[in-house]
Amino acid sequence: MELTDADVDRVVTAALAEDVGTGDRTTAALVPADARCRAQLLLEEPGVVCGVAIAAAVFRAVDPSVHVEPLVEDGTAVTDVPALLAEIEGPARAVLTGERVALNLLGRLCGIASLTRRYVELADGTGATILDTRKTTPGLRALEKYAVRCGGGANHRAGLYDAILVKENHLRIAGGITAAVAMLNGSPGVEVEAETLAQVQEALDAGVGRILLDNMSPEHVAQAVTLTAGRAELEASGGISLATVRGYAETGVDFISVGALTHGARSLHVSLEVE
Repeated sequence: MELTDADVDRVVTAALAEDVGTGDRTTAALVPADARCRAQLLLEEPGVVCGVAIAAAVFRAVDPSVHVEPLVEDGTAVTDVPALLAEIEGPARAVLTGERVALNLLGRLCGIASLTRRYVELADGTGATILDTRKTTPGLRALEKYAVRCGGGANHRAGLYDAILVKENHLRIAGGITAAVAMLNGSPGVEVEAETLAQVQEALDAGVGRILLDNMSPEHVAQAVTLTAGRAELEASGGISLATVRGYAETGVDFISVGALTHGARSLHVSLEVE
């Protein structure tokens, strides 16, 4: 799932419409139309940088003449703070009007990238891949999944349209794993949710290539790994935290999906300082 200019433009346009509306009354009243300024974009706490180019897109959307010079690449871990992420120069009105939207997006994405990096580091050396989920902020999915990648994680499906994941409620309506897989008639890339080892076995018997182990303990996940013996990819999911992710990773599972990467991340403190 690539982050496109269209993805960024859609979010920036909506965010500016929400914040600016019919105009920035304070800036219009206090800042001369011909005033120019220089400013610094700063990360105020340690973390993984993500979204500098998106912040730049905000300022350009307000006024194309605003120049933003990025100084740190997305995906960079910063420990020495405050860290100068970018230098900004242009019409003062545009810089001040775009400030809050740019900082909101930048702080949010840095927070997701930073939390993802913590999960990835805890799973390091086990072979398990940390995945995101569809538990994203409405309208921000493309940006938030980009932030997961900047943090070293990987993306699960982008939406309902690009992969088949048969979950508990699907199974109830379809009549179980065997019936659901038969109805899919050999569709490629099918993943089926299993809550018990018996369901894991049923999915294996049905020829499922990937099984989501839902809310299983690390001990049960380890048993599923032994039972599967490489016949299918396994994904652990459900309530996995920073405290438990290493235990799940050490079971030998292929993937660990963590909704908290996006729905539980705290925005990092970022600021814009006019010189």
